[in-house]
Amino acid sequence: MKRHVETITIDGKTIEYSITGKGIPILIMHGGHSNCYEEFGYSALTEKGFSLITPSRAGYGNTSKEIGKSLASTCLFYVKLLDHLRIKEVHLLAISAGGPSGITFASRYPEKVKTLTLQSAVTKEWLTPKDKQYKAAKLLFRPPAEKWLWRWIIFINNAFPHLTFKLTSPFFSVLSYDQIRMKMKKNDEEQFRLMNNRQRPGYGFMTDLSQMNMVSSDDLKAISCPALIMHSQYDGLVPLEHAYHAHKLIPQSELCLLQSWGHLIWLGKESDEVDHTLAAFLSSSSLTNM
Repeated sequence: MKRHVETITIDGKTIEYSITGKGIPILIMHGGHSNCYEEFGYSALTEKGFSLITPSRAGYGNTSKEIGKSLASTCLFYVKLLDHLRIKEVHLLAISAGGPSGITFASRYPEKVKTLTLQSAVTKEWLTPKDKQYKAAKLLFRPPAEKWLWRWIIFINNAFPHLTFKLTSPFFSVLSYDQIRMKMKKNDEEQFRLMNNRQRPGYGFMTDLSQMNMVSSDDLKAISCPALIMHSQYDGLVPLEHAYHAHKLIPQSELCLLQSWGHLIWLGKESDEVDHTLAAFLSSSSLTNM
C-alpha cells in the first residue's frame, strides 16, 4: 500500500501523519496500539476515491505524548494539522480506542466534520483503575516495559502465526475459537500477523487509558453531523453497549450491527459488507469544501 508519511511541528510538539490515496479526505483516529501505518479497510476506501489522513495519535509512533494532556487539547492539534494541509472539511472515522478522540473532535468542531463513523468504538466509560484489565495494561504497556513485551509478541507472532492467532483471537470476540473459524476468511491469520507487526503501544496506550473516560454524554449529544455506528455483535473487546449508547445520544445516527467474528470487523466473511456499507454512507454525504 502506497502512503506518504510526514512529521510536522506545531507549538513545539511533533505530529506524525500519513496520507494514503487521492480524493475526498477522511481523517482517521486509529485504534489502540496502532499508528499512522494502519491498513485495515484502507484499500476499499482508496479504491472508491477517498484520501485517508491518519495522524499517529498522542504518544503513538513519532507523535509527541505531550499533545495528549486532554482530549480537547489533542483535538486542537488535529485542527491545526488540517489547517496545515489546507483541508476545510473531512469525513471523520474513529476506531476502537480512537472513539473518544473522534467524538470530541466532532462535537467541538462541527464545521470541520461532514460525517462521523464509529467502528468498534469506545463511546463511554470503559476501563477504569478498579478493573483488572486496566491494572494489567498499566503494568504491561508502560514504557519501557512495552518495548520488550512487544518485541516478544512480534517474535512469537512471526515464528508461530497460527498459534498466536488461535490463542489471542478469542480476546477480540465473545465466540470460541471454533466458532471464529467458521466466520474466518482464508487470509485472516495473515492479516492478524501483519497487524501485530505494524503495531506498538509506545506511550500511546497510557494516554488512551488517561483519556478513555473523558468523553461525556453531552459530547455525544452535541454531534450535529450524520453518524454511522458500526459494531460487531460478537465484539469481545469493546462491549456492544458502547454502540447502543452512542446511537441513543447522537441525534442523526444510524446503527449498523455486524455479524463479523469480533472486534476486528475488517476481517472475516462479513468484511466486504463492512466496506460496502461504509463507502455507501460516505458517498451519500459529499463534502462542500476540500
